[in-house]
Amino acid sequence: MSQFDDIRPYNDDEVRPILDKLLADGEFLDTVARLKLRGAIGGFARLARPMVRRRLAREVSGVSSVLEFQQRVEVYLGQMLERTTSSLTCSGLDQLDAKAPHLFISNHRDIAMDPALVNWVIYHSGFSTLRIAIGDNLLTKPFASDLMRLNKSFIVRRALTNRRDKLVAAKNLSSYIHHSVLNDRENVWIAQREGRAKDGLDQTNPALINMLAMSKDKAMSFGEFIEEARIVPVAVSYEYDPCDQAKARELYEKATHGTYTKEQHEDVESIARGITGFKGHCHVAFGTPLSASYEDADQVAEEIDRQIEANYVLHPSNCLAFEMLEKRTPKVRVGEQQQAFDGIDWNAERSEFRSRLETCSEKYKTTLLTAYANPVYKRLGLK
Repeated sequence: MSQFDDIRPYNDDEVRPILDKLLADGEFLDTVARLKLRGAIGGFARLARPMVRRRLAREVSGVSSVLEFQQRVEVYLGQMLERTTSSLTCSGLDQLDAKAPHLFISNHRDIAMDPALVNWVIYHSGFSTLRIAIGDNLLTKPFASDLMRLNKSFIVRRALTNRRDKLVAAKNLSSYIHHSVLNDRENVWIAQREGRAKDGLDQTNPALINMLAMSKDKAMSFGEFIEEARIVPVAVSYEYDPCDQAKARELYEKATHGTYTKEQHEDVESIARGITGFKGHCHVAFGTPLSASYEDADQVAEEIDRQIEANYVLHPSNCLAFEMLEKRTPKVRVGEQQQAFDGIDWNAERSEFRSRLETCSEKYKTTLLTAYANPVYKRLGLK
C-alpha cells in the first residue's frame, strides 16, 4: 500500500470502478434524487433510483480517467456559474508560470466555491487543475469521499482525537502536499485556516505553515523550504455570500450565549447553499510566490495575510454595509477596475442590498452588516 493511499485522490485506473460503485449506491442515488427532485424524501426518492441511475450512467458513459471526469464536471460548473454569478474575474495570474506547480493558499469564505473558483480560473488560463484539500468532517458519507477524490481532492484528517494519531496524520499530510508539488508537479489548494471566515476577516493560522514544514529536509533552512514550496497567496471575494444569514446567526449566538451547536447536516446544507446561491460579482486575486526570506511560521502567515488583504477586491456590498453602520461613505476603491466608491452612483446596488437585508432576522442584521463591512474596516486600517 502506498504511503498516501488513505488520503490521495483516485488514479485513472480507479475511476471506472468507483463510478460503477456509485451507480450501485442506493444512498448516493437517493441524495441525487432529493437534489434533482427538490426535496423528494423517503420512499419517493427510492422509487426514483432507477431513473436517476440511468441518467447518471449516461452522463458518465465512457469516463475512465480523472481528466474525463473533470471535463464532465466543468460543463456543470460553467452552467452553475452562469446562473449564480454576475461575473467572475481574476488578477495576478499572468505573473505566474503555468508550467510550474504552485501551492495556492487562499482565504476561506465558502466550503466548496473557494477552490472551485480558483480551479476554474487557472484551468481556463492554461494551468493544470488543482489537488484540493478537504476536511474529513465534510465527508461523513463514503460516496461523498468517493466523489471528492474523483475530482482530485485529498483528505485532511480532522476527526482524530488521539494526539499521537493527529501528529502522524499531520506529518503524512505534509509529506503528501510536498510530494504533490515537488515530485508530481501538481498545483495544490489549501485554505489559510480550518473553518470559514464567517466575520469577513481573513487570517492565516501559523499552525498550517508549521504543518507544511514538517516535510522539510533537515539540511534545508526554513526560508529555503518556503521558497521551494512555491506558496502563492490567493484572495477570493464575493459580492454576496449565499450563506451570510447562517453565518450571522452562528456569530450572534456565540457572542450572545457563548456557544453554538451545529445541526446534523448543517455543513452539507452550507455546501449546497454556497454552490446554488447567488453570489453576484466574484474575483480571484493571485499574489506572488513567497521567497526564502522568512525565519518562522508567524512571518510566513503575516506575509500571506498581507498579500490577501492587499489583493482582496472590495465590492459595493462591502461599502454599502460600512455606510449603514458608520453613516459615512468610505474612501476606498471597488471592483476589478478599482473605481473610487465615492465617485459613482450605486443606487441600483443599494436597493438590491437593502432588499437582501429585508430577508434577514432583525436581531442578526448588525452581525451580518459587520461581516460585509469588515474588509472595508481592514482596508482603512480600522481593524
